[in-house]
Amino acid sequence: MVPQMHNACYIGIDTSNYTTSVAAVSDGGEVLANLKAPLPVKAGERGLRQSEAVFAHVKNLPQLMDRLGTAIKGLTPVAVCYSRAPRDEADSYMPCFLSGGVAAHALAASGALPIFTCSHQAGHLMAALYSSGALSPLQGRCFGAFHVSGGTTDMLEVTLNGAELAITPVGGSVDLHAGQAVDRVGVALGLPFPCGPHLEVLAGQNTKKIPRPRLAVEGGACHLSGLENMALRLYRETEDKPLVAAFVLDFIARTLSALASHMRARTPDLPLLFSGGVMSNRIMARELIRALGGEIYFAEPAFSADNAAGVALICRARALATQND
Repeated sequence: MVPQMHNACYIGIDTSNYTTSVAAVSDGGEVLANLKAPLPVKAGERGLRQSEAVFAHVKNLPQLMDRLGTAIKGLTPVAVCYSRAPRDEADSYMPCFLSGGVAAHALAASGALPIFTCSHQAGHLMAALYSSGALSPLQGRCFGAFHVSGGTTDMLEVTLNGAELAITPVGGSVDLHAGQAVDRVGVALGLPFPCGPHLEVLAGQNTKKIPRPRLAVEGGACHLSGLENMALRLYRETEDKPLVAAFVLDFIARTLSALASHMRARTPDLPLLFSGGVMSNRIMARELIRALGGEIYFAEPAFSADNAAGVALICRARALATQND
């Protein structure tokens, strides 16, 4: 049973392969703290091995928990939630999420607090719902959702039922993920990892016409493995970094638009929600709004990239649901 008190707060912890994140949400559902520490990646490299990610989380978590304690001074944590796996699937697993589980169980044990778990993907979707203002409009409704990051390019059907997200995969990339393409091309252009924000800056400097090769989209499935080769060939031919950056973002945006149009062909006027680190890109968001129209929601950039705010929001929702059981 979760204790009821006026100064309660709810804690979320997320330990992805890119970022250590902790967050707190008030009893009224306001995100009070959304704290992050990126995992360090050496120049020229395109990510971390799982052993390296776990070690980086172990180093990051103490300082982040200290900062969280300062942010929620005067409040009382009443429940804890952590992301246990990448997706809501039985075989979904990555060792890096064990780090957050250890921290969450230690915090819960120290105060005899209830502990909940969710997937990293559910946390992303909840953060997007919160920051886009879609929590109320989409409550009880089925909507299309995209989780687009370094580890996923997933097309989903989602229903928000009170405290729970019912998530059904319905398509997405069958090879390379959008974030992987962004990072591989970005590293080849000499950009720091993760490359998304730097690629967006470069793309904003482009003044030339963007080449538009044929997309590799078949129904609800897409192929992004060819994007890296096309982008690097364009770079060899032009040595124009802004043009190459704009080409990559345009290709991904048009691919997502084609997938979303496939969903809406089956369910006209379907609301759409875009989440994940790649979707913090405002250039792509503008193109998707232009191409798709209708009811469409985007997470704010701080809630698009990996974060624990959605996990904390799920913690609050589940904790309050247990009070009503």
